[in-house]
Amino acid sequence: MNCNALISIITPNYNCEEYIGRTIESVLSQTYQNWEMLIQDDCSTDKSIEIAMSYAKKDSRIKIKINTQRSGAAITRNNAIERSKGEYLAYLDSDDIWLPTKIEKQLDFMIKNNCDFSFACYEHISEEGKSLLKQAQVIKHLTYNKMLMHCWPGCLTVMYKQNLNHKIYAEDIKKNNDHALFLRVLKYCKNAMGMDECLALYRIRKGSISRNKWKVLKTFIMVVHQFEQKSLLFAHWCVFTHMFVKAFFKYKKIQSKESILHILK
Repeated sequence: MNCNALISIITPNYNCEEYIGRTIESVLSQTYQNWEMLIQDDCSTDKSIEIAMSYAKKDSRIKIKINTQRSGAAITRNNAIERSKGEYLAYLDSDDIWLPTKIEKQLDFMIKNNCDFSFACYEHISEEGKSLLKQAQVIKHLTYNKMLMHCWPGCLTVMYKQNLNHKIYAEDIKKNNDHALFLRVLKYCKNAMGMDECLALYRIRKGSISRNKWKVLKTFIMVVHQFEQKSLLFAHWCVFTHMFVKAFFKYKKIQSKESILHILK
């Protein structure tokens, strides 16, 4: 690898005391070490911030701040982005997990392919951390138009170059704010690519925002129609395409022996 760029890891947190320790440890275990982990807490009422602080006391690369008031996922992400100093931004929610080589392999992939936005495959796990034998797939080349039709990247695998003088922030919406954010980013990217390798674990939790499918679809239409200023008819076509891709192409079932969980044991 011929790059020693600083990677800013954006980690919003709200009441994740059961998982945040494992999430932080997955960053500490990275083979690539030039990073800063920007944990932005959204006024948690559990012990998650205390757990995060215990790690921050031992490693100065872990930097924690707390919102002045409950603000939601988008603003919490934005607050972390605002204090980022890295040439690259990466995203990791406080209940998800990276494989140890995630940053190293992804950065090497971006350099070799001369791309400024990348994402990778990821595996679904249960709340208890067991494989659900389901992996999300990628497309080789991602464009703004393809992103209108479907939010291909899993947020936990996204990494892209950022302009420190012109940072891009998420829309203040409860759902699909990552879709809206990445559409903005792709307008400035010359080459966005999917990495056909599983590098992360996405935890499926009961009651999560993304589990309410109808509200997610409604917000999907709003992102395309209102924020991207496309016609309402086109927005409905996009959401139909999104549902079709998600149902038939986005995920594949795997055998237990194909699960990447064994790498972490």
